[in-house]
Amino acid sequence: MAALNDEPLSSSNDKPRLLVLNQYYWPGVEATAQLLTDLCEALADEYEIRVLTGMLHGHELQPHRVVRNGVEIVRVRSTAFERSRLGLRGLNYVSYLGGTLVRALAGPKPDLVLCMTDPPMIGDVGLAVAKRFGVPLLVISEDVFPEIATKLRRLENPVLVGVLRQLVRLYLKRADRVVAIGETMRQRLEAKGAPGERLRVIPNWIDTQAITPREHENEWKLEQKLAGKFVVMHSGNVGHAQDLDVLVRATTFLRDLDDLAVVIVGFGARHAEILSLAARLETNKVKFLPYQPREVLPLSLAAGNLHFVGLARGLSGYVVPSRLYGILAAGRPVIVSAEDDSETAQVVTEVGCGIVLPPGRPELVAHVIRDAYDGRLDLEEMGRRGREYVTAEADRDVAVGRYRAVLQELRR
Repeated sequence: MAALNDEPLSSSNDKPRLLVLNQYYWPGVEATAQLLTDLCEALADEYEIRVLTGMLHGHELQPHRVVRNGVEIVRVRSTAFERSRLGLRGLNYVSYLGGTLVRALAGPKPDLVLCMTDPPMIGDVGLAVAKRFGVPLLVISEDVFPEIATKLRRLENPVLVGVLRQLVRLYLKRADRVVAIGETMRQRLEAKGAPGERLRVIPNWIDTQAITPREHENEWKLEQKLAGKFVVMHSGNVGHAQDLDVLVRATTFLRDLDDLAVVIVGFGARHAEILSLAARLETNKVKFLPYQPREVLPLSLAAGNLHFVGLARGLSGYVVPSRLYGILAAGRPVIVSAEDDSETAQVVTEVGCGIVLPPGRPELVAHVIRDAYDGRLDLEEMGRRGREYVTAEADRDVAVGRYRAVLQELRR
């Protein structure tokens, strides 16, 4: 990695310039940060890529301009408050959006603009920049906003919701291409105004070479004092969409299973609340761990005999949990607590790599965990099917190939 001065990178005559906008990028642990980093680095041989991203909480000393694996990263001046409080998250959004608009308009002319919707209104900044330079805009929609926020009751002011809905609708209608990460999401976006002929479905991905099946009993499991335990794991964001209350409450039906450990790995807006719930229910089988470094994920995911993927009721098609692909790459089976029409439930049902349950039913989750613990489910076969599916359909190289095709459409 090399630090840069204030001068822009020298332009390459044979590579088109791709301007990328998203608040989160490397070294962020957010899903969008990791996915976008993978995508940009994979495209760096073909495009001259400049990423305008924000300051990261806990990484405020990161240099404002760096080159990493062929990608120029520019951190605009923005606040970096901890995101669990909605008002402070809003300040992060506003400062990032303003800084990005100014920096993008003042920077070199791109040939293409790409934005991933974190925050959702970045699509409007991308639209303004694309129109200013007369170049195509590609929007990757990671969720459907503001509907996801209203369904989680994070936004309830009707005036604000109406304004945000119109802002999102503006770029959905005018972007040259919009990528949805699932078929149900594609339908939601079309209903919001995205022209059907401009929509493409490209699921999120995982690097199946980096995350491979490993032994259950490994050094990570030993270090976490989980050796010999039957581990049920959630690994990822601990937020409002994940419905982790269900998993914690399920453990109250399983107090008699001495070797059971329910491990919640990650952090998010509801971390303190879920921690408090576990303490209140005296569920001493629940263990909380921070996000694990990316290089440790193959071992931490492998330590789970069974993984939990929850999606709160009403969120089908509005958000797609990307952590499913890491679990499947590790060759591990899943319990999905979500509605049948969600992308996650559809994949797991079609592939046969786990069990799908309706959301909000901790007693059913407990029943499946008990069956798995007692050996009544073929977890190894489920894991094998999941690994086979993700290698063919959700590998990073497969997804990057699909993005290359969309970008080539726009260049033509």
